[in-house]
Amino acid sequence: MTEIAAGVVRAFLDSEHLAWASEVGRFVGDRLRQRPHPDSDEAGRIEARRLLTLMGDADLFRPIAEWDLRACCLAREAVAAASPLADAVWALQGLGVTPVLASGSEMLKERYARKAISGEYMSGFAMTEEEAGSDVASMGTRASRDGDDYVLSGEKWFISNAGIADYYVVFASTDPERGSRGISAFVVPADTAGLSFAGAQVMSAPHPLGKLAFDGCRVPADHLLGEEGSGFKIGMATLDFLRPTVGAAACGMAARAIDEALAHATTRRQFGKALSEFQLIQARLGRMALDLAASRLLVYQAAWTKDSGADRITMEAAMAKAHATESAQTIIDDAVQILGGRGVMADHHVELLYRSIRALRIYEGTTEIQHLIIGGRMIADFVDGAT
Repeated sequence: MTEIAAGVVRAFLDSEHLAWASEVGRFVGDRLRQRPHPDSDEAGRIEARRLLTLMGDADLFRPIAEWDLRACCLAREAVAAASPLADAVWALQGLGVTPVLASGSEMLKERYARKAISGEYMSGFAMTEEEAGSDVASMGTRASRDGDDYVLSGEKWFISNAGIADYYVVFASTDPERGSRGISAFVVPADTAGLSFAGAQVMSAPHPLGKLAFDGCRVPADHLLGEEGSGFKIGMATLDFLRPTVGAAACGMAARAIDEALAHATTRRQFGKALSEFQLIQARLGRMALDLAASRLLVYQAAWTKDSGADRITMEAAMAKAHATESAQTIIDDAVQILGGRGVMADHHVELLYRSIRALRIYEGTTEIQHLIIGGRMIADFVDGAT
């Protein structure tokens, strides 16, 4: 994080966080910016495992275990600026570790979460299905108790790290008649009989993504997270906690786009002068900086609120994710426009950012869902205040 950026959010950070930001920044500069970006899905899968080990050795997942949301945001912002794929790896460790730490037994924490924090295990988060995206309650995957096991049947779609994770946090309905209150969550090792990788789904930016199939997949009952029927609550609490980090990743991508645009605008000459001397370019850069500053304030205010002891940050997290991801999309598009032809060349980092940012407006709750969350909370608070 640059000094200017740190100044924008300094009120939400303490000295330990500023030191952490510097530490992560050095790691990113030394180890991530020099790595080539994969140009295919298979190359992305191989590189994802390398990045997992690299970040695990550097202790970049430690803030997840410490429930330090500001440190998590600082890590994702720095990592996303350098490598969208590395950011995806970090994000999935968060999604796969948080529910285990929050609701798992000591055995599950020791066997899975702690190994994921160290980078030894890669995790996955299997909630989405072909007919159950934002409408989680309509999921078709079933889990039924059979003696000392649960038997899972169904299929999951758009699962990051599908086929390469060491374990998955899987959501399945144990009581379909109860809707979302009948959903349970399980830790499922990747080598469990009846679990298979059902095929890759290739994103526009290389990213390990695919389908998982559960065909009579037997999971020990002690791999249940929390109580039966608490899966929806566990899943939503996980997303609630991690949504500000999605906004932080968007800030990192946007900040990198601004840096690239500035470097180009101050060196590229047209009509006898640098692009940066044209007022239209200056105005565009100004809007980009303004939008990024507003996004960072929302992100770190949400993280600070959680770190200060708030039980839930549903409203703050929704605002942070919605604004930061939407703004980053616009900022990166503006950067492409400033770079012109260079901005759409496949070997340029801004082009990679342009393809990578789009998914952040969808996963972990679309922008439209965030707007509904915000509006719903506003109405509920108004009604409560009026009665």
